[in-house]
Order: sequence, then structure tokens, then C-alpha cells
Amino acid sequence: MKIFECINLNIGYDHKSVCSGISFELNKGDYACVVGENGSGKSTLIKTILGLENPLSGKIVFDKNFNRKGIGYLPQQTELQKDFPAIVEEVVMMGFLNNIKLRPFYSKTEKAKAKDIINALCIEQLKLKPFRELSGGQQQRVLLARALCATNEFIVLDEPTAGMDTKSTIAFYKILKDLNKKGLTILMISHNIDKVLENATHIILLNSTMEFAGTKEKFLKDGHASSFKLNSRKKGKV
Repeated sequence: MKIFECINLNIGYDHKSVCSGISFELNKGDYACVVGENGSGKSTLIKTILGLENPLSGKIVFDKNFNRKGIGYLPQQTELQKDFPAIVEEVVMMGFLNNIKLRPFYSKTEKAKAKDIINALCIEQLKLKPFRELSGGQQQRVLLARALCATNEFIVLDEPTAGMDTKSTIAFYKILKDLNKKGLTILMISHNIDKVLENATHIILLNSTMEFAGTKEKFLKDGHASSFKLNSRKKGKV
């Protein structure tokens, strides 16, 4: 099943293009990573797909059977988020806020789902701790749990391991890979090209225009990986 398709998309801010010629589709079960140098349009593409920004031209077509409101989103973490005044369990449950509408409480089903996700991400021992007191890796697990509460199908992540130590990064990528194997569709921005090539099924490479979109195997065969990795390392981004 196709979740969405980008058709000759041109994206940017204030009528100024940052990337054009973007055409690709994302299918159920894909694990797609958006890569490219800083300023290449990665975050802008994500925000446009989520409906937070409007395309300058072109279009994004979602499958008629897909509920766009059911996308889980893990944005880049800000200093304000890191100092959020709530306990872990409260932060995780916020993933349901788009669904509860005028209800003043969470349903039994939602509470059970949150409990399962908390257990699956091994943060049950943290659920009563203040979010602001957690390590960076622990906070990202909590925010991932919140995003998973919002969806059963499709999650979008923007540089989720930025600022994490090596051990936390490895653990986080393992969680994502396991979730993908269970059927979760993933679209993620990452500068960590080694982890991208280890885990992703599809790659989208941006650089003012879309340079590549397709399977990881074709990305490697066409030689994009070596040149991108070299350029990134020269600039200290891997």
C-alpha cells in the first residue's frame, strides 16, 4: 500500500526555493532516510509532508485510505523540550491528544497502549521521573514513545539521535529497526550515514534538487554513498 507520493515538489520558505524536483513515493513498511548536507531541504521536506509548510509547487498525494492525522512525529529536540515540566508518563500520554478531542480523560485502550509502548522501549522504570532529569538518550526514548502513541502505522523523525552518545545512538537505532520489522513505516532525517546504510530500506538524497530516491541497494550501486560519506566527513557531519 502506498502511503503518499511526492510529485515534482518544490519546497522552501517565503517564496524562496531550497529544494526542487522532488519525486518519490513511500509505501507501507518502508524505512526511508532523507540525507544531505545542511541547508539541502531535509527538514523543510519533512514539514511539508506533515502539512506544516506549503509546497511552492508540485504536490503530495496521500492514499485515500490513510489517515494523515495519525502520523507520529518526533521533531528535533529543543532546549525548551529538554526542560519540559512533566513526568515521563504524562509526556508519553500526550501522544493521544489529537485523538481525545473533548474527552477530559484517556481511555482504557489508550492507557493500555501507552503501557505496552513504555515496556517495549524499556522505560517503565522512568515513568514517574521528571522528564527534565533524564539523560539525552532517555529523553529521546520517551519522545519516541509519545510519537508511537499517536500512530500504529507511520512515524516521522527529524535527527532523533542528535546529541546522543554512541551507546544511546546504537540502542535507539535498534529500537527503530525492530519496530520497522513489526510493520511500522519510518521516514527519518539523519546525518549518520553509516547507521542509515545499516538500517534503511530506501534513501532520499537532497542537494538543492533531489539527487536520488530509491532503494538502499541502488543507492550503493550508483556510488552515491561513498561520495556523500566523503563530503560529510570532510565537514565533520558523520
